[in-house]
Amino acid sequence: MVRNTTGVDGFTLSDSNVTALPLNSQFELFPTPLRILLAIIMIVMIAIAFLGNAIVCLIVYQKPAMRSAINLLLATLAFSDIMLSLFCMPFTAVTIITGSWYFGSQFCQISAMLYWFFVLEGVAILLIISVDRFLIIVQRQDKLNPHKAKIMIATSWVLSFCISFPSVVGWTLVEVPTRAPQCVLGYTEFSADRVYAVTLVVAVFFVPFSVMLYSYLCILNTVRRNAVRIHNHADSVCLSQVSKLGLMGLQKPHQMNVDMSFKTRAFTTILILFIGFSLCWLPHSVFSLLSVFSRTFYYSSSFYIISTCILWLTYLKSVFNPVIYCWRIRKFREACMEFMPKTFKILPRVPGRAKRRIRPSTIYVCSEHQSEV
Repeated sequence: MVRNTTGVDGFTLSDSNVTALPLNSQFELFPTPLRILLAIIMIVMIAIAFLGNAIVCLIVYQKPAMRSAINLLLATLAFSDIMLSLFCMPFTAVTIITGSWYFGSQFCQISAMLYWFFVLEGVAILLIISVDRFLIIVQRQDKLNPHKAKIMIATSWVLSFCISFPSVVGWTLVEVPTRAPQCVLGYTEFSADRVYAVTLVVAVFFVPFSVMLYSYLCILNTVRRNAVRIHNHADSVCLSQVSKLGLMGLQKPHQMNVDMSFKTRAFTTILILFIGFSLCWLPHSVFSLLSVFSRTFYYSSSFYIISTCILWLTYLKSVFNPVIYCWRIRKFREACMEFMPKTFKILPRVPGRAKRRIRPSTIYVCSEHQSEV
């Protein structure tokens, strides 16, 4: 069925829901030197996102000791970011520097589908990790093993594809970018298009955000209560530790803190990933809904600038993820040093955590201090 709708600037949207509109004045808002600079920065972002996430995947693949459930999930998140950097970001860079879409209306639909597909997969993995931390810390149920993680990963890929695929067959308006450097959801007055657009945005952001926010609030509350309980019962807990170590007969022992948070060490890292997800995707979700429902916003003169900035935010998440892994996770950091060429190893080595040794003259005091992953 052919559907036609006319925008305020006179362009017609018809047929397959994708229309290659002529270049309009929106690109003139960015001078040519600025477009070149933006494209160069985008190329740098592509290189960092690809190489950084590729190292994460390589570490998990080559080191059997790193194939825990959570590391498999992190590797899948890294792989989805690699795909995003290869199949979406380069076309955005070309469109920014040239001011035109040269890849055809059909590929516009495919590009939009791939964008939502890889984004949905990354969000699904982050959701699984967050719920796993909730079960471990709040419910005290550590049931996720590598086998179950692989099943969840396969299921998440299938569900992400099912949700994103309708955009490639014309279930919503996807416009060739004359108002954005990438194929985006466009303004439409058809109810079916709007329903699918809302479903897509809700699945990508609002449902995962709500579940993850609830999980982290519960985790923070549990950590706070545990810290208070340890503080209030420090003497009895420490006597129990001393008894288990057989140190009751020692004279004048000195004290040393023991990190009791070995089950919550990944919490801070995942919380940082969640905060990054929220900051990068809340603006994009609001932007997508306004584009679909507000004719005034979609055809405004500032739409191109807004869309460019917001799309950059979503891509920055793929760039920052591997940086966060190497910053927060000691095993990944050490593995990165092993993969780094010898010529780069002249840099000072990042000090690692020293191994703890049981010393007979020490009373080990329980502490709520949380260590890194």
